[in-house]
Amino acid sequence: MADRRSSPQLHPGAWWLWALGLGAAATRTTNPLLLGLLLTASAYVVTVCRPDTPWSRSYSAFLKLALAVLVVRLVFVVALGSPIPGTHVLLTLPEIPLPHWAQGIRLGGPVTAEGLLFALYDGLRLATLLVCIGAANALASPSRLLKALPGALYETGVAVVVALTFAPNLIADVHRLRAARRLRGRPDRGLRGLLQVGLPVLEGALERSVALAAAMDARGYGRTADVPAPVRRTTGALTLGGLLGVCAGTYGLLTTAGGTYGLPVLFAGVVAALAGLRLGGRRSARTRYRPDRWTPRACLTAASGVAVAALLVMAASADPAALNPGVVPLTAPALPLWPAAAVLLALLPAFVHKEPS
Repeated sequence: MADRRSSPQLHPGAWWLWALGLGAAATRTTNPLLLGLLLTASAYVVTVCRPDTPWSRSYSAFLKLALAVLVVRLVFVVALGSPIPGTHVLLTLPEIPLPHWAQGIRLGGPVTAEGLLFALYDGLRLATLLVCIGAANALASPSRLLKALPGALYETGVAVVVALTFAPNLIADVHRLRAARRLRGRPDRGLRGLLQVGLPVLEGALERSVALAAAMDARGYGRTADVPAPVRRTTGALTLGGLLGVCAGTYGLLTTAGGTYGLPVLFAGVVAALAGLRLGGRRSARTRYRPDRWTPRACLTAASGVAVAALLVMAASADPAALNPGVVPLTAPALPLWPAAAVLLALLPAFVHKEPS
């Protein structure tokens, strides 16, 4: 079998576009069957395509975080009640009386199946979004993603990449230290094991931070080229105006009154923001060694995620009841066929991923 570590890697931006497309699709539906398809598709692609690297192990951590979010959402509904009216009472908890200024909030009381089901649908949507972000972290190299960013976003990208790589490295350190303690016959579980593993992990994180700061200083991080004042002002005006245009255009697309101007304003804002980023890149004096290329496989990967998001947005507008099933009356959700077929497009990266011969 071919070594996965030598597999050809796609452009990191392609993986993030694919994952963000799946996350955008997840925000358009609360149908648990469609959300389950999105989770299954992302898990299959991660299993087939992820490299054997430290950051690829963070996917399981995101799965646990998504499960925790779902459990917390259900616990809140049980403890604080739900605004969804229901007639199927599962259990009745002792209700704690609250003062008059806390009207609208209750602690305890009846727990209905309708309220639990609504919380399950809503929590599953957020959990799916977290899993999609975890898939991007597991598939895309953070350092290669930083190298692909525009020059104007380099400093911001460094901070984001450092934050994204901290969690995977922390998880890898925990696994390594727990394995070492098991080989020595020492406990690696429970409160005692956590306390004895925590200190070496924090010490390793501190040493990694100091080494990173020294490496950034040695490579001239933060040094900028001299740019004329008119260019700086033009860059700021284009970037700020472009971001305002994107916000106004997005608001127009989300409202019925702004449907006529939303798309042109959004397009103009994107063009202005890209022009501002292009001009702002002149301040960065760095060069790129062996930059990543957008291969046909990378384009297909990014296009599959964008297609899933676009098709789910269209389906939500055409048939909102199918993508957001109600819980009152209590009925089982149905699987809409063509939105489900659209979600299956997310599996395309697994089929275009080629192992080396």
